[in-house]
Amino acid sequence: MSDERLSVRTQVLLWTAQRASAAVLAICVVVHLATIIYAVRNGLSAAEILGRTRGNAAWAAFYTLFVAAIAVHAPIGLRTILAETFSWRGRALDITVLAVALTLAMWGFRAVYAVLI
Repeated sequence: MSDERLSVRTQVLLWTAQRASAAVLAICVVVHLATIIYAVRNGLSAAEILGRTRGNAAWAAFYTLFVAAIAVHAPIGLRTILAETFSWRGRALDITVLAVALTLAMWGFRAVYAVLI
């Protein structure tokens, strides 16, 4: 990372979390897009799709994992972009990206709950 004040251990943990979440996202995006293509090609309406997903534990688990990966991956990338572009460092940056992570998680989990539960 670009913040010299971060310990090597923290830098390695952030790097690992970003790469692991990217791997999860790659799989989730492929499954999500394949599902959309299947639904469109078979002429499923929104009501039919909700009928198939509502109460389905497998889809709830899948989209919960998808949201968690997004909430980890995006803020770490945003942190790097803000640090490199604006030379923003320190606690304020960390608090800002933590707020972004929590907001993404909250909105995502709310959507999963609304659609699947």
